[in-house]
Amino acid sequence: MNSSVLIESFAEFAKFKNIDRPTMMRILEDVFRTMIRKKWGTDENFDIILNVEKGDLEIWRNREIVDDNSEDIWDHDKISLSEARKIEPDFEVGEEVSEEIQLEDFGRRAVLTARQTLIQRIKDMEKELLFQKYKDLVGEIISGEVYQVWNREVLLLDQEENELLIPKGEQIPKDRYRKGDVVRAVVQRVEIVNGNPKIILSRTSPAFLERLFENEVPEIFDGLIAIKKIVREPGERAKVAVESFDDRIDPVGACVGMKGSRIHSIVRELENENIDVINYTDNLELYIQRALSPAKISSMKIDEENGRVSVFLKPDQVSLAIGKGGQNIKLASKLVGMEIDVFRESETYEEDITLDEFSDEIEDWVIAELRRIGLDTAKSVLAVTKEDLLRRTELEEETIDDVLSILREEFESEDNQ
Repeated sequence: MNSSVLIESFAEFAKFKNIDRPTMMRILEDVFRTMIRKKWGTDENFDIILNVEKGDLEIWRNREIVDDNSEDIWDHDKISLSEARKIEPDFEVGEEVSEEIQLEDFGRRAVLTARQTLIQRIKDMEKELLFQKYKDLVGEIISGEVYQVWNREVLLLDQEENELLIPKGEQIPKDRYRKGDVVRAVVQRVEIVNGNPKIILSRTSPAFLERLFENEVPEIFDGLIAIKKIVREPGERAKVAVESFDDRIDPVGACVGMKGSRIHSIVRELENENIDVINYTDNLELYIQRALSPAKISSMKIDEENGRVSVFLKPDQVSLAIGKGGQNIKLASKLVGMEIDVFRESETYEEDITLDEFSDEIEDWVIAELRRIGLDTAKSVLAVTKEDLLRRTELEEETIDDVLSILREEFESEDNQ
């Protein structure tokens, strides 16, 4: 393989991979200098002249002529007078010899190795460019076309046919993918796995919902409205706390839009995820009330030291506060950064009994599971139907029956006294 064929084939490959000319020149020179060092031990006294467009390559070895008996004769940048006169018969001691080295002088194996090295260098650079490109896009929305669907992840291709992955845990549960579908997601992270960049996308990340709001609400994009916090149960429910920096702008109204025009497109993108937009406030009590919307709170006790708040509601508001599968209270707790305990307010509230008092009859892990969905007292449990308890907790039907039986028996015995 001569130099022109080698350079032209490399240049064509580099152009296909979108590698710019200066980078291509630098790679070519690096590879040729590596070949020189392998053959002569150093490349200090060599000049390389490249013309990528014409496929020309010139390698010149520069040496100073010394007397045949000189001690410096073995230096890399010296040549004996007798050797120099084989090149030009009228050379003299002290002059400089520039000898052109042909690519064939390196040997066929070295030239083939150089070609493979050039291609590998381009591939490595392509991987590095891809890694840097997507590293800068972390947190941004991109689109990709579904190429393959597996059980644990979905493979997308971007416009340049780079591979992007959405793992199962980063997919909205209601998402259904088919080959050829165009999917939007946020770049979650970029990793290097076995030397290759691995680009992970997410549709469940709060950042995805934040970017969607930025795209749909100009006031957020312009910085007039800030998103303070987002919490999500992907595909089911989300709460978004927003704050306006302009007293003339209602942040909730701006995010929802006229007749819901702005938020509807976001809801559709998220497979009909129910989105509560809440006006952020530094007033913790008011913030908690808004976070538990649509439930109306009668009163509350805040224990900031332990990060807990007890809210008291009328019987018809308890289920609204807890929400389907406990979603509302769970998201509200995350939004305000405190554990929220829900209590049912009634005229006989003082006669209620905490579940801890039944620890001799009900196992601790069962009580903990009931507390997890905001049920701390006997009457708060009895106020919820058996079907709701089955849906909201991880408890078996038999266990729930036992708990309800124990609690009812306690109040029946009190009534009989």
